[in-house]
Amino acid sequence: MHAAPPPVPAPRPEHPTDGLGEAPGVTVGTKLGLPTPALLVVLRIVLHTSFAGLLSLGLVRALAGGVGGPAARGATGVMLVVLTAVLAAVYLAGTVHERGFRKAGRSPAGGPALGWLAAVLAVWALLVLHHPDFTWLAFPLFFVCLHVMDVLLRRPVAAVTLVAAVTGVVVLAGALRAGELSPGAVLGPAIGAGAAVVMHLAYRVLLTEAEHQRVVAEELRATRAELAASERHAGILTERERLSREIHDTLTQGLASIVLVSRAAQDAVRAGDAALADERLETVRATAAENLAESRAFVRGLRAAGPAEDAVVSAAGARDPLAAALAQAVRGLRARQQALGRPVDAELTLVGEPVAVGEAVETVLIRAAQASLANVAQHADARRCRVTLTWLDGEVALDVADDGVGFDPDHGADGTGATAGTGVGLAGLRERAAGVGGQATVESAPGEGTVVALRIPIPRAADEQRRTT
Repeated sequence: MHAAPPPVPAPRPEHPTDGLGEAPGVTVGTKLGLPTPALLVVLRIVLHTSFAGLLSLGLVRALAGGVGGPAARGATGVMLVVLTAVLAAVYLAGTVHERGFRKAGRSPAGGPALGWLAAVLAVWALLVLHHPDFTWLAFPLFFVCLHVMDVLLRRPVAAVTLVAAVTGVVVLAGALRAGELSPGAVLGPAIGAGAAVVMHLAYRVLLTEAEHQRVVAEELRATRAELAASERHAGILTERERLSREIHDTLTQGLASIVLVSRAAQDAVRAGDAALADERLETVRATAAENLAESRAFVRGLRAAGPAEDAVVSAAGARDPLAAALAQAVRGLRARQQALGRPVDAELTLVGEPVAVGEAVETVLIRAAQASLANVAQHADARRCRVTLTWLDGEVALDVADDGVGFDPDHGADGTGATAGTGVGLAGLRERAAGVGGQATVESAPGEGTVVALRIPIPRAADEQRRTT
């Protein structure tokens, strides 16, 4: 029960308005510049204030002798004070009662609301019969009737009928006071009633729009939360794939080499060849040192390209870190295969004028070379291997070719499209290349060796650098 303009029809219980009709989620509507419960709260306060003010004014004028009549004295004055207090108490009780319902997320029951409205109108009618100045309360009471009958009880026809009845009481009181029924006495209350109905409808439109914006805002927040969760999940999967590729192309390959060379060193110890054992243990130490450097850089989230103290000098005479890292990878393959007693003639060839290609592209090229050379060592049984880094117009190319046993690229030695092993090498290589806008291809056939080729566009900055230099 509430002597105020109506809230949104059938507000959702899970999002109740508070005692003044303010609903959660109004901030979004406010930011959008749309009607929000903040405006409606102001209207409620104005209505409550006007009811209290008109009730007090009516009592003061009645006791002081308003409308040119005598002041209410004696028993009449006491009765007016009592009726005014009763009306104020009933009105306030209904307001407080409904506020409690609203805070609990519920709407008042129709029966008690109708009983409360009947009590308010009955006490008001008694006041009007004793003094005409109380007819001024009719205007706020129009909204009370519309609220209870239209919103709470969902009976708009009954609401308009009750407004007409209140208007009739005002007209009748005016006729009794003047001793006749004049057109002005009818038109004034009728116009006020009509204005109240129109304002009530406008108020309902504002509330409906505010509720609509609240629902949209909640859906937007829910969608945003779902999108954020989806992005987090996708980010986790992407990071897992990245970590898998990094570990496969660096630590896993290095550890595999350490295992193989350490076994070869053990065989040399058993054979009594101390010099060969020392040579192989030195290879193990060097590989472990490289892996340690890789892991430290990996933990720091930095690009780990391996030691590059022996920088490669290009045809133009410039020291190039990418070429240096590739040279180190080739030397590492030679050293490990020599220590294993399966030497590979591995060489690096540089073609074109080196340019800065960016850290992301460098990382892809280095990791691709490391993974390809690891496959050469573990699966190719090759005698020769050539790594070619070529700077072309607008792109950089990396080719790793060997004369090993080869395989079927469509199925691979393990039936996955990758060489025997974990099954993620070639797939990870293609993903790396695609991540920087390039592509990776594998050409091989059983007994005919293998060629792994990467083509990656050179970033615009590097292309501009090529033109300026």
